[in-house]
Amino acid sequence: MTRPNSGAAFTLVELLVVIAIIAILAAILLPALSRAEGKARATQCVSNLRQWGLAFRQYADDHTDFLPRRGQGVQPLAQIDRPEDWFNALPTYFNLPPYQQLFAANQKLKAGSSSVFVCPVATDPGSNHFLPYGMNMNLCPWILTQATKFTEVAQPSQVVAMADAPGPYASTFPSKKPYSVLPRHSGRATILFLAGQVNSFAANYVGCGVGDPNRADVRWLTGTDGDNSAGNY
Repeated sequence: MTRPNSGAAFTLVELLVVIAIIAILAAILLPALSRAEGKARATQCVSNLRQWGLAFRQYADDHTDFLPRRGQGVQPLAQIDRPEDWFNALPTYFNLPPYQQLFAANQKLKAGSSSVFVCPVATDPGSNHFLPYGMNMNLCPWILTQATKFTEVAQPSQVVAMADAPGPYASTFPSKKPYSVLPRHSGRATILFLAGQVNSFAANYVGCGVGDPNRADVRWLTGTDGDNSAGNY
């Protein structure tokens, strides 16, 4: 009789050792992959807001320095037919139709959409309208009879133009109210400044869900008459 080859297969102990090694490697690699994915999404969010920043500047250049309107303020978005509101006025600079046309064509923005309108990690709370970025509630509101001019804004490199927002609102502001700026990216909120730069800030620094802490480098007050209602936010 021939003797069986004892080295032809793994023993049970060897298999258990291999499985344990694979489990350890997975435990090490999966968090790293998750962090890399989160970083990629945050980078895409920054890219989206930079494009909106360019559109703000181009719109002002094309409209004798006037800025687009912020849309509705503390109420969920309902009126979408004003061409001056940012979500209708700015998409043309990306060769996109105004938001009003998208909605009328039953092309409502959706979470996960590859669109400059949509933060990659935004979730839709189920509202009628979904705008994951919101314009600074103090910037160019409809309470002003005339739109704000770019050059009227004090320190545009420090004044917020847009930021991560909940979705149902066209504008946002640090507040205890549901329209507050959202820290979507690992506890940080991504913010576009009127001068065009984009940065992210920790939730407590910006005042997400609390109220404006009046930071010198993250200004929600614009230095214009648009600030008159800021105490109501």
